[in-house]
Amino acid sequence: MTMGDESISPSGIDWTKTAAQGVTNFQTFGCNVFKASLPTPDRLTPDISFVRQVTTSGTLVAPDGVRLRYWAFEDPASGVKSPYPSPLMRVRQGQIVHVTLLTAKHAHTIHHHGIEPTTMHDGVGHVSFEVANQFTYQWKASSPGTFFYHCHRNTPLHFEMGMFGGLIVDPPEGPGYLYSSPMANAPHQRYQVERLWVCDDMDARWHNVLSNNHDAGMCGENVGLNRFEPKYFLINGVFPTKTMTDQKVAAKARVGDTILIRLLNASYSILRVTFQVPVTCVSCDGHRLGKENWNAPIVFPAGTPIELTSAARLDFLITATQRGAINATIEYLHWITRRVQDNGRGVAKTQIVVS
Repeated sequence: MTMGDESISPSGIDWTKTAAQGVTNFQTFGCNVFKASLPTPDRLTPDISFVRQVTTSGTLVAPDGVRLRYWAFEDPASGVKSPYPSPLMRVRQGQIVHVTLLTAKHAHTIHHHGIEPTTMHDGVGHVSFEVANQFTYQWKASSPGTFFYHCHRNTPLHFEMGMFGGLIVDPPEGPGYLYSSPMANAPHQRYQVERLWVCDDMDARWHNVLSNNHDAGMCGENVGLNRFEPKYFLINGVFPTKTMTDQKVAAKARVGDTILIRLLNASYSILRVTFQVPVTCVSCDGHRLGKENWNAPIVFPAGTPIELTSAARLDFLITATQRGAINATIEYLHWITRRVQDNGRGVAKTQIVVS
């Protein structure tokens, strides 16, 4: 680096390979985004680290026999190939987090949705860069709540292809606590049972045809991304034929337990969820309700339809007052007509069995 040259940082980052100092124009902001494998800016010693490896070889077999191709982020240490959804990241408030992305043939990013890091760590290539080979993102877990992570390259296609996973920030006390509180036995602080329900919908044309072109539609060409006609609806990667019993979705509790349901809409539909019992919404998009007087937790009476748009997260507390099943119905609505998708078949049901 020459005197007065600020294009290369002391840690060896060439800012001209990013939107920070590179030539920005229609191409670099649109379909020819900056790509690089850089050192981590302002790198600190992490409290917790994750590695995510891109894979494009996943296949789900639907109940009707149709094979649906999908992409995902693998955790190499787990040995699990092509997980769907991608593996959960779980951290504690106050931790410095490192997430290393290993790409495959093409550039990708990881955007930690709802987390507010610096621009270079935000995973939005149009204003920073896309990862050509490897990069370690760094951020601090500032607030407890439900978040998620996803690829932000050619986002409409890559997100639909399955490149997303849950992200939970616990308070310093860890799982079992919603938030820290100076008050003993503070309301909405403790829970005994937890489920993260990640809801998705799939259009076979997108998964089996458009997926052949990693950058389909990215440069403005008409490839049909304006048409989304899902016929497959899932919770945690489980089709509705099994969501009532599959233990990745259904839950078990005991009388007296407080149950926390974290609901993430990873679909391109509006979700309408209905519980058979009263529920209390305690968090919205990773933000605690009740922290200020003007945004108190919301109590929904039994049978009240509750709607979420794409990428939204709601956290619900349920008190198990008696033995039996607490049923939940999730309907996937067309975002314009608001009718249930696939001529009324876009529905998934599950339950919490209380003993």
